Amino acid sequence: MQKRILGKSGLEVSALGFGCMGLNFSYSHALSTQESVTLVRQAVERGVTFFDTAEVYGPYTNEEIVGEALRPMRDRVVIATKFGFNIVDGKMAGVNSRPEQIRKAAEGSLKRLGVDVIDLLYQHRVDPNVPIEDVAGTVKDLIAEGKVKHFGMSEPGAQTVRRAHAVQPVAALQNEYSLWTRGPETNGILEACEELGIALVAYSPLGKGFLTGAMNKDTKIGEGDFRKMLPRFTPEAMEKNQALIDLLKRIAEDKKATPAQIALAWLLARKPWIVPIPGTTKLHRLEENLGAADVALSADDLAQIETAAAAIQVEGERYPEQLMKTTGL
Repeated sequence: MQKRILGKSGLEVSALGFGCMGLNFSYSHALSTQESVTLVRQAVERGVTFFDTAEVYGPYTNEEIVGEALRPMRDRVVIATKFGFNIVDGKMAGVNSRPEQIRKAAEGSLKRLGVDVIDLLYQHRVDPNVPIEDVAGTVKDLIAEGKVKHFGMSEPGAQTVRRAHAVQPVAALQNEYSLWTRGPETNGILEACEELGIALVAYSPLGKGFLTGAMNKDTKIGEGDFRKMLPRFTPEAMEKNQALIDLLKRIAEDKKATPAQIALAWLLARKPWIVPIPGTTKLHRLEENLGAADVALSADDLAQIETAAAAIQVEGERYPEQLMKTTGL
């Protein structure tokens, strides 16, 4: 597996990471703890060294699974987790990045993961009620205390990143980025990353499953699957967005690859400091995703994709209005 450095942090990770959320949270199909542990360890065997979780996934149980899975190979992997939500009666209840809450979350994550230090600690969503300088300062203190190695942010605005970075260098931003979610190109995030030496960790790089080509307007989304509430996953939107899948399939055929591999290879080709973190519950999908690192897209390929994608109008917002308000975009 190829390696990449997260910005100027010096933190080396596999070019493709593993997003662990879907192992037991947010989708209708959840693995058992033992199935999850096995899959995470299979990812390590295949060269993945970068694993992403959060206290709110579960809540809490996802971190426990990741900790159990990676404990025997702790020295070979980088573990990222996140703070930033109030969790009340097992559910998200708004954002909370008050310093005392950050410390409480970090201590909980350390315990659940079974580690002495968190490699990369993200603010999950910006809290409008807490100055970002206070958030960055608290994480800076945790770094000084040896409890955290690096600071990250998820879905902030570009100016918020700059303010945080002035207090404590930001190693990585975790934002949604894919062929059908290209906000980082226009909202100043890629520009800020380039300028400040920050990595972009692309979550949902396969469009929450849609860009694999395995879904269409007739796909029935199961109960308990959070995609049920997303505007892009209505039958009407999926039918209109099929044009993007058709584009990926055409390129995949030429490259003897799959649509998912083209979608991931496209991200890898954008910048050397972009690291996609696709998630999956299936070993064959994991292996398919990792195969994207071997798909080379030339400048001509990228230009063709750009021209074709520009002619496709993506239907539907990525989140409902209330969730969009929690992002800085």
